[in-house]
Amino acid sequence: MDQTEPYHDAGRQRRPRRPKLPERQHPLEQQSSRRPTPPELACPVIAGFDGSTSARNALAYAAGMAKRLRRPLLVVYVVGSVIYCDPLSGMVFAVPRDTEALERWLVAELNQVTDPAGLSVHVRTRRGIPARELAAMAAELKADALVIGAPTHFWHHVAGSVPAWLARNACCPVITVP
Repeated sequence: MDQTEPYHDAGRQRRPRRPKLPERQHPLEQQSSRRPTPPELACPVIAGFDGSTSARNALAYAAGMAKRLRRPLLVVYVVGSVIYCDPLSGMVFAVPRDTEALERWLVAELNQVTDPAGLSVHVRTRRGIPARELAAMAAELKADALVIGAPTHFWHHVAGSVPAWLARNACCPVITVP
């Protein structure tokens, strides 16, 4: 066989090439493509807050980090879905939460923990599972970092915790503050 000619096997047929499929996106990235990012919230430092002592420490850390990076600070409080089932009628009710009162509380907590002077602060509340909502918010806004408090209950160490889930699934660095 001459080495200048390409090798052809007469008995083998080539399979037709498959058309290229579009690249799959992570489900959190698909959500982010639906909503436009407000310009004042481009690449924020997100602080997940639940009212615990470690969450207050995380809020202070996130505020300092946002100042150093010259990024906006977004404080997020995730409200679990509060559902009540009437035992007599079997009807399911969702208990509404006053989001304005929650946002005022978050701003008051931030003022107690740190001086927000020179810092662009935004406050949001969401409903759902805290880890998933924080990861979705980070993907949606292309966050620089996600800062949350360490879990304090023993059960979180056994069954898994929000920081552990976020460390595996978030699209940005996750910082857990004790």
